[in-house]
Order: sequence, then structure tokens, then C-alpha cells
Amino acid sequence: MDDKTIYALSTVFGKSGVAVFRISGKNAIECLKKLSDIDIKNIVPRHAYFSKLHGVDNTPLDHAVVIYFQAPQSFTGEDVVEISSHGSKAVISSILANLSQIQNFRLAEPGEFSKRAFYNNKMDLTEAEGLADLIDAETSEQQKYALRQMSGELKDLYDGWRTELVKVLSYLEAYIDFPDEELHDNIVLNLENTVFKIKKSIKQHLSQSNYGERLKDGFRVVIIGEPNSGKSSLLNTLAHRDAVIVSDIAGTTRDAIDIHMDINGYPVVFTDTAGLRQTNETIEKKGIEIAYDRAKDADLILALIDGKDPNLKQFDEIASVCKNKVIYVLNKSDLIDEKQCSDYKKSGYVIISAKNKQGIDALISIINKHISSEFTQNSSALITRQRYREILNDVFKDLDGFNLTKSIELAAEDIRLAARGIGKITGHIEVDEILDKIFGSFCIGK
Repeated sequence: MDDKTIYALSTVFGKSGVAVFRISGKNAIECLKKLSDIDIKNIVPRHAYFSKLHGVDNTPLDHAVVIYFQAPQSFTGEDVVEISSHGSKAVISSILANLSQIQNFRLAEPGEFSKRAFYNNKMDLTEAEGLADLIDAETSEQQKYALRQMSGELKDLYDGWRTELVKVLSYLEAYIDFPDEELHDNIVLNLENTVFKIKKSIKQHLSQSNYGERLKDGFRVVIIGEPNSGKSSLLNTLAHRDAVIVSDIAGTTRDAIDIHMDINGYPVVFTDTAGLRQTNETIEKKGIEIAYDRAKDADLILALIDGKDPNLKQFDEIASVCKNKVIYVLNKSDLIDEKQCSDYKKSGYVIISAKNKQGIDALISIINKHISSEFTQNSSALITRQRYREILNDVFKDLDGFNLTKSIELAAEDIRLAARGIGKITGHIEVDEILDKIFGSFCIGK
């Protein structure tokens, strides 16, 4: 990280009411000296100033609201200036052009403001990634869990484990340095109990399946059934638009088609699949194979049954593999009598008519209940990144190998590797090899 002052447009480039520019670095306040009429010698931090903006050649640019944040009380921990101007393309371009002409100023790289905040101990990596998730959030639940991570929920959990492991390591290192001293039985027992408790906590944390990742990427709900059972019609009804082709011709849907939706704050990806049937047609056969694969990987399966000609045998293979995530849905209720509908409902089927949009709200409610119940059961801090999961699996293996009956040096190495692994998640050790990957996903002004 160089010592130049960085700047960027923090709002979207284009026509808007307001555009916000962020400048961070030891010379940040120089931009006000060059581009405004504000007396920087008497400027009060965190006070809003209304000022004319002019170029380095005194050409008028705009009127703007300016705020100065003095280090270390700023987002990055450095001196920061924020300029809120009008949001026309001409104004934005002219301000950026003039900032580029100030000595030792340069355009920020993607995520560089947050990267500097990390280096200046304003946030750890989990909080930084929570910020990235908040920026990308499209649903209320994504927003809620991103804010929880930004507040340090994961950081506190992981730092707690790491702190305890460092304590264990300090005892082992002390014994290695002073081998004439004995590890008393009560110390050995305390060390083993500490490692056991941490290992148990990590195992429980990992047992959440992938709900955190699913919250980011969307819960997979796959619709399967025979041709012409109404899968595409159901998907169009759920999406409130003609998202996929509906036809009476069997085999119209050949591939899996994804539609992204927001179900009561949860991101859900509904997938329409090829109809399940015996066929020798090569392309359709491949589509049916894809349907089975998608169903097996799904979080929830809607097994759609044609009410006119119900056939449950088609779901035998799926039901044997995915017992607890199949919802049986009887479609075309408008074509069967009320007694049949009542009998199917008593047997546990969800009764709908995709064509007439009947029973759809009840179906959505059941889907929402299934997803939300998983979060109620896993209300603790969620693993939101695959890299967290991979590292924690390695940490668990290191702790599982810990045993004070073997060489004390090897036992200490197990603890050292585990503590170092947790440090890779939070950034408490040298992790330059993963920083660019993390912060590179941020937008330029963040």
C-alpha cells in the first residue's frame, strides 16, 4: 500500500441528484485548498461546509457540500474528505479530472478505501466482507445478516477461539522453552478441555450446512414433474410474468431455467426443469438428467403432479435421496372435483391451479416457512463464505490431531496451525495473498 492520497466517485456514474466523491490520505485536505474557498486552517472536522468548487485553474465547477474527517476518526483511519456535488456527468467528469491534477493524488483501486480501513485496524476481514455483502444485498434478510457480520458477530466468535488457542499455545511454548518444568495434571486437563470445547464449538458452527452461503446466492427450489404437469405455468405464476415458454407439446422445456425471486426477504432461485419421462430423444434425455441433478442439489423440491392423471412413481428416485425436502404439489385443481381436492389435501398435498392462480399464496407460505425455519434453527452466526468453511474444516482437523500424549512440539504445532488458520479468516496474520481477491470485488468508491 503506497502513501499517495486516493480519490474516487462513491456513487454511480451518471445522471443523478447528488454525486459523492471520497478522498483519503495524508494530503486529503489539500483538495479543499485547491478546489474550494474553504479556509482549511480553521476547518472543523465533521462539520458540513457549503462551498463553490473551482478547478485548479479557477474555472467554476459547481456548488457542493464538503465534510472533513480527521484521522483516525474516519472510515479508513486516514484523513478523509467527502464532497457532495450535483450528479450530472459533466460535473462528475470535471471534478475527477481536477482531482487527478493534484500532486500525489491518484484514482483509487477497487475496494482500496476498505483495504486501507483494514490495514488501519478499522475492521477485520469478516467485517469487510460483511460490508461487501451489504452493498450487494437485494433482500431484507441479506441486509440483516450483512449488518450482523459488519457489527463484528463473526469476528467476535472467531477471535474468541483464536484467543483461547493462543493461551493454550503459550503454555506449550513455555514448556518447550523450559523442559525441566513439568506440566501439572491440572494444567494438562485444562488445556485438553479448552481444545475440546473449541473443537465442539467449531463442529457445531460447521453443522449449519450452507445456509449462510445460500443467503448470499439464493435458496434453490427446483420444480420437477412429468411433461405437461404445469411446471412452466407454475414458474410464470410465481414470477408474475411470462418467464418461460408454456406449451401443450410435451418436451418443450429441454434445459433447467432459473428465475430469481424475493420470498419475504429471502433470495430464492426457482428452477424449471425438463419433464420426467422415458424418451430416446438425445437432447430431451440430457435435459431429464439435468433435472435429476438439479433436484438432488436443491434446498427444496416441488414435486408437481398433474391432478387429471396423478402419477407418484415418477418421484420414487428423488424421494429416496431427498426425503426431507420434497413438497408434493397437486396442480390443475380446477379440473377435478372438490372431494378429490379434499382427499389429496388430507394426504398432505398442496393443492393449486397454476392456470387460475389458486393456492399459490399457500404454496409460497409453505416455501417461506421451510426456509425461515432453517434460519430459526441456525440463529447463531452464519458461515457466509466458502473460504471460511474450508479453513475451519482444516482448523478442526488440526485440533482433532491435538494430543498431549505425543511429542509436545508436535502438539504445539497442531495448536499453532489452528490459530493461524483462524487468523486467515479474520486477517490477524499475514494474509496478503487473499486481500486482493477479497477487496477486488468491491466497487471503486468503496
